[in-house]
Amino acid sequence: MKVDTSYFTCMGYSLYTGDLKSLDSYGQTVINTINQYSFCIAERDPEFKKTLVQSDILLPDGIGIVMASNIINRKKIRKISGADAHESLLQKTNEKGGKCFYLGASDATLKKIEQRCNQDYPNITVGTYSPPFKKEFSKEDNEKMVKLINTFRPDVLFVGMTAPKQEMWVQGHKDILQTNIICSIGAVFDFYAHIVNRPSKIWRDLGLEWLGRLIKEPRRMWKRYLYFGPIFIYFIYLEKYKKQL
Repeated sequence: MKVDTSYFTCMGYSLYTGDLKSLDSYGQTVINTINQYSFCIAERDPEFKKTLVQSDILLPDGIGIVMASNIINRKKIRKISGADAHESLLQKTNEKGGKCFYLGASDATLKKIEQRCNQDYPNITVGTYSPPFKKEFSKEDNEKMVKLINTFRPDVLFVGMTAPKQEMWVQGHKDILQTNIICSIGAVFDFYAHIVNRPSKIWRDLGLEWLGRLIKEPRRMWKRYLYFGPIFIYFIYLEKYKKQL
């Protein structure tokens, strides 16, 4: 399935570096993202790491991953965020008059997503479901989610339960989900619903989206960037040292 020119391996992960317009060109596809935080979590969680490795498409969603590629492999790649993938998939689905299903977040957030999507992409039929807020879903919870999705039969399923919960849920159910694209995009639900304002394009172009998010949400984001940031830098230089041996 994979095309060599569209993928680049860094720190044990095959990162997608191709055109966003091609995300829906591979048949049934699981799209995940990786950033410095999810990388560090995966180093502690073998099942999560396996899930990320087995992604059909893994997007380099974070300046840390871009920096790692440059430092370790002297390969410049561009950041491709979950928000970028979300927008691209919506545009393609709107062009053909398809259906999207949003799984995750609260009912209030999903309502705002549906309202905005109806305005921005009038040719898309939107389905939503807010799953119970709990650490682990019951068998009945999972059966209900799968049934709702398969009854709706979306072209694209967006999952927003935060990492690693969303990726692990998709990995466990992808074989029985009747949808072409499954995309785990976490915080994008809040961005698109304007629950949380994404840092401006100026911040993103400077590679400082992480700093913008830290300033906006210091209590929630400090550990992701100030704690896991140095740990990720340690992994970068450990990997570079190994390559020099």
